[in-house]
Amino acid sequence: MIFDPVTFCNMELQNRFVRSATHEFMAEEDGTPTSRLGDLYEELAKSEVGLIITGYSCVLPGGQSDNLQQGIYDDRFIEPYRKITERVHRYRSKIVLQIVHGGRQADISDEYPVPIAPSVVKNGHSSVVPREMTDKEILEMIEAFTMGAVRAKAAGFDGVQLHCAHGFLLSNFISPYTNRRNDRWGGSVENRARIVTEIVKRIKEEAGDDFPVLVKMNATDGFLPGSSKAGLGLDAPECVEIAKLLEKAGICAIEVSGGIGEAGGVTIKTAINSPAKEAYFKNYSKMIKSAVNIPVILVGGIRSLSVMEDLLADGFADLISMSRTFISEPDLVLKLKSGDAKKARCVSCNLCFDPEGIRCNFEFQ
Repeated sequence: MIFDPVTFCNMELQNRFVRSATHEFMAEEDGTPTSRLGDLYEELAKSEVGLIITGYSCVLPGGQSDNLQQGIYDDRFIEPYRKITERVHRYRSKIVLQIVHGGRQADISDEYPVPIAPSVVKNGHSSVVPREMTDKEILEMIEAFTMGAVRAKAAGFDGVQLHCAHGFLLSNFISPYTNRRNDRWGGSVENRARIVTEIVKRIKEEAGDDFPVLVKMNATDGFLPGSSKAGLGLDAPECVEIAKLLEKAGICAIEVSGGIGEAGGVTIKTAINSPAKEAYFKNYSKMIKSAVNIPVILVGGIRSLSVMEDLLADGFADLISMSRTFISEPDLVLKLKSGDAKKARCVSCNLCFDPEGIRCNFEFQ
């Protein structure tokens, strides 16, 4: 089943493998994509990864949360991105641009000394206190995401993915832990999701109904310090309600993930050395999949072919998403397909997050 073609978000995929977005450390300082990114994505396309989701691409200057992250906040990025999508489209793979703003996790600089967020909630990981966004700024942010998607389409991407996970800005709005507002952007589940549903509406108006808009969303924020006093972060059953709202808004697929910086060790677990430790968000994924009619993508420590097949057969997900495994083995799909491997060699050591460019730094024997 994992190797079967599937029609997904108006895209014909050659299989159900997804390269999940990760920060590659391969853009210029201003976010301009480089040929190194093209090399990376083209290698994945050559190796028959059905859908490639790029790393974080910020929709406004000051939206980066790490060095050398990509940008999509200016028309000058269109042509460099077009060169990349053309390289990928020489093969059968599809490529989607992940668009995002760092929110309360954005980098601090002289030009942007205070990060923005829906509410003034101290970042327990960095101790930074963000500034609450005004209504006008929220509307401007919706337009920034919209124009990011328009540029992505102009650059030849097959769609965009809104990053609504891992403690970045859209995740900040969705979570009751980081959103304490009492206006139309906070309070109820519908209000907290409003910025995302408005972005989807505007993208469809400007890029067309047929341009795929995917979402990567937190199903859980994880355990948060002081949450018993401040209000719990996002978890079930609210994550299911949000998924239903996103489907109604026109999202064509949901990638299920979880965790923010304060929770620690939720998003990227180490020592995934047995099938029992794989797919650590699968129960959330199944809950969401049972409540929506759009495809669900599952990410989180998936390593073994048998686990992938079981997840699809047992209704946990429609597609299987991996990141660290493809850093270690860009040709993993080919190895699994030929029978040369039954599982990825990745040991989840996390040494791949190299500030000079992601790469596998583990010494395999």
